[in-house]
Amino acid sequence: MVDLQVATITGANSVLGNEAIEEFRGNLRGRLILPDDHKYDDARKLWNANIDKHPVLIVRCVGVADVIEAVNFARANDLLVSVRGGGHSFPGTSVADGGMVIDLTDMNSVRVDPVGRTARAEGGTKWGDLDRETQAFGLATIGGTNSDTGIGGLTLGGGMGWLGGKYGLACDNLVSVDVVTADGQFRTASATENPDLFWAVRGGGGNFGVVTSFVYQLHQVETLLAGMIVYPLDQAKDVLKFYHEFTGSMPDEVNTGAALLNLPDGTPTVAVVACYNGPIEEGEKALRPLREFGSPIVDQIGPMSYQEVQHLVDAATPDDHQYYEKSHYFKDLPDEAIDILIDHFKKAPSSMTLPFFQQLGNAANRVPVADTAFGHRDARYNLILISIWEDPGESEIHVKWTRDLWTALEPYSTGGVYINNIGWDGDGDGDLALAAFGPNYRRLSEVKNTYDPTNLFRHNQNIKPTA
Repeated sequence: MVDLQVATITGANSVLGNEAIEEFRGNLRGRLILPDDHKYDDARKLWNANIDKHPVLIVRCVGVADVIEAVNFARANDLLVSVRGGGHSFPGTSVADGGMVIDLTDMNSVRVDPVGRTARAEGGTKWGDLDRETQAFGLATIGGTNSDTGIGGLTLGGGMGWLGGKYGLACDNLVSVDVVTADGQFRTASATENPDLFWAVRGGGGNFGVVTSFVYQLHQVETLLAGMIVYPLDQAKDVLKFYHEFTGSMPDEVNTGAALLNLPDGTPTVAVVACYNGPIEEGEKALRPLREFGSPIVDQIGPMSYQEVQHLVDAATPDDHQYYEKSHYFKDLPDEAIDILIDHFKKAPSSMTLPFFQQLGNAANRVPVADTAFGHRDARYNLILISIWEDPGESEIHVKWTRDLWTALEPYSTGGVYINNIGWDGDGDGDLALAAFGPNYRRLSEVKNTYDPTNLFRHNQNIKPTA
């Protein structure tokens, strides 16, 4: 083995000697993967195939002790460090090019307490795994809209999901977290223990340390009334106008999404997804106005399990494709914004691209903005502009389309953006950190001063310390 050149937090490169690397390896229970390892390419690979980064060290942690060891080694050597949970992030911030990846993939155990209605899940767990364990007891928590997403990134950024109308965001359902902070200390954060840190991780992203486990409040969730209603694109304006009216007066048991998308046969459509969390008979009444509107191509709404609901849109974002996204929050959905969205969609360079409205949910909107770090409680929707294509040589075309549409819609948005939907790092989107954290940015900087004053955890949608 030879010495390794690594990226540091100063922006310069440094050299790690063979002796230091081998000592570090010997202190781990998990595996240290270097560029000459036969598993290296698989270990650095992310869900978004457009992200092609080459870290120098990948630490596959199997427990908290490995995480502490990795954080201490990174700090002692000023390494550029990133944290990988589910590996599903659009911008690829979980892989530090030339630096160290603290990889939690193998830390994915889930322990459900059906009596206390809580679940403890390790930081590398994905939502599909958590849902399977909790649903064995007829329980669930807020879990995004894609079963392959990691619980860590989604929850730390806020976390919208199909049960949000009644139970809020994923971060609203956190009971506590275990965190290894930049000083290598293991801390538990909850409403009564390190409450400032607990406040910050509920919407502040991965800025404050490596979260090794999450404890979630669970809720009784049995058969749901859910599914998709699909209309031809020539009805899109009327459908989206009605959709906006419907979401303004629906009960807490309902949460929704809407998208412009092409069917597998190429037919352009507009689709509304609805989920009713409650008695089926009452759900039929609540969703009837939606199901009676317009002339749909298909109405797939019916009784289904929570796990089935969590897989509803998985097929829309397949592995090994090229992705780029940007987002806006909206309170209202004026005709002008709808027209712009439809016009741009008709000109999308890829048939797989889809703009997707994700509703925060009634309960999420009622939480005071200062209660958690998530600072956009007044928004009704998060509009995610997801460009999807296969040929990496076409990236410029698709990125331009996404940015042009985002710019055209900006006057109608709240001015805020969702932290989990900020695009590739290094493309200028880092300027959106203030927009992502909104009115809570200053307080988040103060917490950053306490737990990460040197900004060791910077390979993310970064909050800069002021210390």
